[in-house]
Amino acid sequence: MRRILVIDDKDLMRESLADTLQGSGHAVIACASGEEGVKAVSVNNFDLVITDLKMPKMSGIDVVKALRKIDPDVPVVVITAYATIATAVAAMKEGAFDYIQKPFKADALDVIVKKAFELVDLRRENEYLRGELKDRLSEEFVLGNSSAMAGVARLIEKAATSPATVLITGGSGTGKELVARALHFRGPRRSKPFVAVNCAALSSGVLESELFGHERGAFTSATEQRKGRFEVADGGTILLDEVSEMDDELQAKLLRVLQEKTFERVGSNTPITVDVRVVATTNRDLPRAVAEGSFREDLYYRLNVININVPPLQERLEDVEPLAMHFLKKSGSQIKLAPDALHVLMEYSWPGNVRELENIIERAVVLSSSEVITAADIASGLGGVYSSAGRLEALVRKAPLEELERFVIEERLKQLGWHQEKTAKSLSIGVRTLRDKIKKWDLKKNP
Repeated sequence: MRRILVIDDKDLMRESLADTLQGSGHAVIACASGEEGVKAVSVNNFDLVITDLKMPKMSGIDVVKALRKIDPDVPVVVITAYATIATAVAAMKEGAFDYIQKPFKADALDVIVKKAFELVDLRRENEYLRGELKDRLSEEFVLGNSSAMAGVARLIEKAATSPATVLITGGSGTGKELVARALHFRGPRRSKPFVAVNCAALSSGVLESELFGHERGAFTSATEQRKGRFEVADGGTILLDEVSEMDDELQAKLLRVLQEKTFERVGSNTPITVDVRVVATTNRDLPRAVAEGSFREDLYYRLNVININVPPLQERLEDVEPLAMHFLKKSGSQIKLAPDALHVLMEYSWPGNVRELENIIERAVVLSSSEVITAADIASGLGGVYSSAGRLEALVRKAPLEELERFVIEERLKQLGWHQEKTAKSLSIGVRTLRDKIKKWDLKKNP
């Protein structure tokens, strides 16, 4: 239920407004003066304030000014007579959301109220999403104990406040786009658009139109004018993901944008000037591409003013555990990770980097048959890449003796179909000893 404050010194008008709004399902508080209304806002939260413009002592404009200081996000609608429309416009300049002219019908009031609530919802959603993204970025980047990622975090903090172009390098799945978003949302452009374009996913002609826009009739399917991503990102940041996949012609046009901050839409000769910070990513060796002639040297130097390299996960294995715990938390599940499962994660080479780790944890959470993710759950997700032999070798090299013993017993049980007598005999131990160890480690036969 929405909360609306009505301020009017006329009893009949105030009561009529309150009745109408309550009849529409809103919770209404009515005040007979501007002073009383301002005091109400200072101690309560409202979704909308409706105030008369002409009141003794404190006018509607005074109310608007006071409310901007107390709660700048609450929309204010002023009620005005025909002779005071100019004053109502003045109130809007002071921050009022809209005005409604007396006399008015309930339908007209309902339209303005709905418009005001749409604004309230939009603001709240925007605030929520920005908060979520800020929290996510902060959380992602405090994860990890490696000195390599600490260096990346320091570079982000320094580069975020700079307008310089940034080239983010690293393998697929290392988190390059996350770095780009952190640069934007931790810098002075955070309130402006962040626009990402995947250069590898579009053909050359489509990518040019996507980046710079086009005029109506520029090509067969151009039935209307369309802004490009550079225009949409004006004032903010544009991410050129996998920039190395651009062809020579587009590389030249991008170089001009970086040098002159201008471009033309496809099918137009009119220059458009923008203020955009450019961040690019690549998983290729760009210096080698420059040497081979597939990437412009001048564009490379324009992009590579600041370089942030995101190391592969196999070079920072100390980050595997905190990342795995983060992904478990992110899943919303109460499931835990067994020590032997963590050993498997630590011994894997992670060719798919952080993205692969997240997928493995997500899969294990969904498919695990207990409240604990075991080594078997993890190894099955890694397929044939991580064999029992490989796991045994890892355990021999690093795991405590008890972990090695558990592995051998669990593998032998599987091989012999969980026949305890045969398993005990093959291991030269008693059946009771085997049962004690099964109970101790909570070993279970997978269905």
